[in-house]
Amino acid sequence: MRMLINVPESVVPDALRGMAAAHPELTVDVDRRVVVRRDAPVAGKVALISGGGSGHEPLHGGFVGPGMLDAACPGEIFTSPVPDQMVAAAAAVDSGEGVLFIVKNYTGDVLNFDMAAELAEDEGMRVAKVLVEDDVAVTDSTHTAGRRGTGATLFVEKIAGALAAEGAPLERVEAVARQVAESARSFGVALSACTTPAKGSPMFELPPGELELGVGIHGEPGRERRAMMTSGEIADFAVDAVLEDLRPEEPVLALVNGMGATPLLELYGFCGEVHRVLAERRIPVARTLVGNYVTSLDMAGASVTLCRADEELLRLWDAPVRTPGLRWGA
Repeated sequence: MRMLINVPESVVPDALRGMAAAHPELTVDVDRRVVVRRDAPVAGKVALISGGGSGHEPLHGGFVGPGMLDAACPGEIFTSPVPDQMVAAAAAVDSGEGVLFIVKNYTGDVLNFDMAAELAEDEGMRVAKVLVEDDVAVTDSTHTAGRRGTGATLFVEKIAGALAAEGAPLERVEAVARQVAESARSFGVALSACTTPAKGSPMFELPPGELELGVGIHGEPGRERRAMMTSGEIADFAVDAVLEDLRPEEPVLALVNGMGATPLLELYGFCGEVHRVLAERRIPVARTLVGNYVTSLDMAGASVTLCRADEELLRLWDAPVRTPGLRWGA
């Protein structure tokens, strides 16, 4: 397998050096593995921090900037960052208004963010945590007790980030972040396996002509394997799996997310099918985001995330954001 790298051991620091070169609006500490907005700490503002294993870019480092995260902690490939990273990030961005940790539900992430919260509190910081567990495909998996955290993380980071930018207090930012996490559900499909730099070969076997329904973002197994389906058939299955659990009674935010190797031509075609299914189920769509945002290295495939969105959440979604991976507004 050919990969655009130097050696597997330096993939993450090499990527961080490249991020620093491309984005001078960020402060990138390559040694401590922390990405921070350059103007941090922002006076009078709650700070948002997230993180997780590398390989899911632009999640999370690509979402650092005004209107979203204040800092991100990248771990090794598909491996949780360590508490020291998280505490360093918190110290760099805490303005005295408190810090919110946004945590995807994977065992390592949960344990390390819990430990980091205790250490940060010992240093006098106020810390709150919100857990994202939106994947409806399976209840437990290789890396998870409970549901996996996937695409809804983007919704939580964007909406809570907008509220924090308005100067809302920690308790309010935490409550809205939790509301978003509880209002969103996801389902992913793999058309190919992903390849980690260390292994240099596919992480799992997916025979030609088959797909994995409900795959995890680390390549964890989903609900079942089937013979290859059309885009429309996949949309029917994925959207119905989400709606069976979410049961929205208001318009939804929709994320049609690529897993890393699916071109936009195919993603937009899939988006059209997702909208068709939602229209057939009489679910209005308020906003749609299409692209590779919560990826799994070079996996071909896609995921669908839907979030119930009232007028306040839509207002916060539309608020300006300026990060490497997401930007709109003034």
